[in-house]
Amino acid sequence: MLNAFQAPGRFRKGNIHGHSDMSDGLVTPEEACARYRQAGYDFIALTDHFMEKYDFPLTDTRPFRDEAFTTIIGAELHAPETSRGEIWHVLAVGLPLDFAVPAEDETGPELARRARAAGAFVAIAHPHWYQLQKEDGLALDAAHAVEAYNHTSHVRCDRGDGLVMLDTLLSEGRRLFTIAVDDSHWMSNDAFGGWVMVKTEENTPEALLAALHDGAFYSSQGPQIHDIRIEGDELVVATSPAAAVVAVGEVARNHQKHALPDGELLTETRLSLEPFRGAWCRVAVADENGRRAWTNPLWLD
Repeated sequence: MLNAFQAPGRFRKGNIHGHSDMSDGLVTPEEACARYRQAGYDFIALTDHFMEKYDFPLTDTRPFRDEAFTTIIGAELHAPETSRGEIWHVLAVGLPLDFAVPAEDETGPELARRARAAGAFVAIAHPHWYQLQKEDGLALDAAHAVEAYNHTSHVRCDRGDGLVMLDTLLSEGRRLFTIAVDDSHWMSNDAFGGWVMVKTEENTPEALLAALHDGAFYSSQGPQIHDIRIEGDELVVATSPAAAVVAVGEVARNHQKHALPDGELLTETRLSLEPFRGAWCRVAVADENGRRAWTNPLWLD
């Protein structure tokens, strides 16, 4: 959690899950990059479906980089099958362009391990959307992160929240990060709803990928988190004006502060760390419109 605020550099806004017409998106890679650039993003990863029916694309977005905007090569990986009989969905950001297609008998967890070994930042994609089970999440032992929010899954089928899977795996001892993404396909209002804020000195694919691996980021639908620090037994959280700031941990452990109705919004909030000693906590920030931001977990063991 603290890496994002102690690291040098500045925060850079990016979407690390999205699609183009190289798979099942409606716009070209060039157009997808242009739309995010025009919306003020610093970087994106186009992660087209790495499937035979799309000729296993690793969408090359290098031509669309410039001094102010960059891209990371990635894909959404698939293999049979989850405990519910569904095809796996594994997000891999930072793949080499020569990443090999899945072997005929390669499982989802094996494919995720191979992506991680190739240098990718690996995430469990939209777990609620396809009802990924606890045993599936545990099987994906190569994952760095869980999609806490997937905007397309929220907009299209009311299953955008992945926090139950995240918290379940954290309580099983898995040290995972928290990401928010669009998963944009351009078929509906499915872009610009969830993103990561990554702290780097340079806006380069290499620096951004290293920061993702280090956990030097937070995720958001709108609120900004300016700083988090520990002072004694308290976590001090500096934010854009917020209606609520909550630290949440195992089972029912939490500590929260709320702005009073018609009162001044929160900009610096002190939360007790005592409920979370020996385990973990993460922080969620909500603005007046209910949009949220999430930190990575802080381990207090």
